[in-house]
Amino acid sequence: MKQLLFTYETHTPMETEQAGAAFAAYLLKHDGGGAFIAMYGDLGAGKTAFVRGAAHVIAPNAHVQSPTYTVVNEYHSEKGLLFHFDMYRIDDEDSLDSIGYWDYLSRGGFCFVEWSEKIPFALPDVYYRLEIRKDTDNTEKRTITIQKELS
Repeated sequence: MKQLLFTYETHTPMETEQAGAAFAAYLLKHDGGGAFIAMYGDLGAGKTAFVRGAAHVIAPNAHVQSPTYTVVNEYHSEKGLLFHFDMYRIDDEDSLDSIGYWDYLSRGGFCFVEWSEKIPFALPDVYYRLEIRKDTDNTEKRTITIQKELS
C-alpha cells in the first residue's frame, strides 16, 4: 500500500535543501528515533542536497558530503543518528554484508539511501519512497515526491 505524503517543487539546490529540512522536521515529529528513506533519482538530481537539508534538522553540526566512495556516512546528534548511504556500487547481498548494512539498520536512526533501485531485495517492509525528478525543459527545476510504502 502506498500513501502519498508530500510533493515539493524546487528550482535551486537551496530550495531542495529546504525541502529536505521540512521533511526531516516531519520525520522527527512522526517517526521519533528513525525511519528508512529509499531515494530514487538520476545522477545530479539533488539527492545529496536533500539529505544535506535533512541533516540540518536531525544532525545540525553535520558536514554532509556524498558517500559515493565511502558508501555510507554517519552523523550523530542529540536528536538521533543519520546514516547516508550511496548504493550505486552495490549489486548484491554480499556487497551489503561487506559494508555492514544490516548492522546500521539494527541501530535505528534515519537511513537515507541513494540509488535504492540497486537494492530492492533489501528494503524494509515500511519505508518512505522519495523520488526526485529533473524537469526536461528547465534544468534547475525538480519535482520531489514522498510516499510511505507499507507492505
